[in-house]
Amino acid sequence: MKIGFIGFGNMAQALAHGLVRGKAVEAGNIGACARDRAKLLRNTEPHGFRAFDDAAAVAEFADIVVVAVKPYQVEAVVTPVRELLAKKIVVSVAAGVTFDDYERMLAPGTAHLSTIPNTPVSVCEGIVVCERRHSLSDVQWTCVEGLFSKLGIVIRMDTALLGISSTVCGCGPAFVAMFMEALADGAVKHGIPRADAYRMVSQMVAGTGKLQLVTGQHPGVMKDAVCSPGGTTIVGVAELEHKGLRGAVIAAVDAVQNKPA
Repeated sequence: MKIGFIGFGNMAQALAHGLVRGKAVEAGNIGACARDRAKLLRNTEPHGFRAFDDAAAVAEFADIVVVAVKPYQVEAVVTPVRELLAKKIVVSVAAGVTFDDYERMLAPGTAHLSTIPNTPVSVCEGIVVCERRHSLSDVQWTCVEGLFSKLGIVIRMDTALLGISSTVCGCGPAFVAMFMEALADGAVKHGIPRADAYRMVSQMVAGTGKLQLVTGQHPGVMKDAVCSPGGTTIVGVAELEHKGLRGAVIAAVDAVQNKPA
């Protein structure tokens, strides 16, 4: 299986590294093109990926072509190679470009799927949200789902919910990273070395997430399990409530959703 990326920015690189880390694809079977040739070479050659001159070369090389350019660039890069793409599986990671858009841009009958991955796919602990509507055959879907499952969890979502999925899964790592940095700052303030603080906080976040996924417990139940009556944790929880942590997080999601197009 050969994977080709049209555009090789942060998300495309995260996917490529995750596919190799997860042993889904060998590095030599991954190729990409990008406008900045020098930058492309810096991001491909050291990792064993192949660099191509243009989208046509990527389409010729790959079995699965990942469209990973900015949303406003998609039509300009896809249209000239639509006939080549008609024989491939096209996977989009361009936010907001959905099934109906690709039906208009691609040749009739092209197999395509729009997705929303997040950056933790690079370490095979990510999320790939897939639009429920797609034109892949059952065999093609099984193939693509198998690849994505190496990167984390795969969730199918209705088109109308892709926007909020992008906010939660795509923007969420930034929100969590801010919380991690703040918690580590609190640890450093009270004497823990910075490197140790980051390791402690990162493992705590990873472990808490894993615990929820494995047990399926409501986050509120998990919180209650740590809060003994009259104990220390409930004091911190009360302060977070007082400072509006939950309201701030919900407001951040609302702000992204309400951002002008």
